Amino acid sequence: MRTTLDLDESLLSEAMKWTGETTKTGAINEALKQIVKFKKRIRLLDLAGKVKLDVDLNATRERK
Repeated sequence: MRTTLDLDESLLSEAMKWTGETTKTGAINEALKQIVKFKKRIRLLDLAGKVKLDVDLNATRERK
């Protein structure tokens, strides 16, 4: 999909260096993937202690 964006060139250049991408499109796609991945991790961390699991870990380990 083609889109016109007004990007910070120095930030884009730095992103290309950090990601190892050789194209602007590659760098932007990689950055978007990393943002989504990061946000999903944060959402999982926010669930810590909020989900009650009724699991017997000893029984689970013995199933092998």
